[in-house]
Amino acid sequence: MATHTEITESLKVFKDNYNGNERLKIMNRDWNRVVVIKATDIESLHTLKVQDGLVSLKEGAVENPNLTVISDSETLADIFYGDITPTEPYNNGTLRIIGQEDDIIRLDFISLMIWGE
Repeated sequence: MATHTEITESLKVFKDNYNGNERLKIMNRDWNRVVVIKATDIESLHTLKVQDGLVSLKEGAVENPNLTVISDSETLADIFYGDITPTEPYNNGTLRIIGQEDDIIRLDFISLMIWGE
């Protein structure tokens, strides 16, 4: 089980890698979305905001996000550290993503661009 602090650190690594990727910033400059990250086994909520090509991170959740990513704490930390791809936990049902299919595909593509396969 990962801690809230470990999830926060993994999201910071994700954010920093995203913001350090000029190609991603250009590709997503008009894709403004709010993504809530929720752990199922511990109290842990975060919000990633993609605005004008940049990602920001804050503690807690917002109402009416475009996407909600839900999984156990270990899976979330592993995904945002890039230790695993989202595909396997998504396919075996341990990762749920609520939102529009186009946004889910875009988020998966961003993960692929940052961490590779």
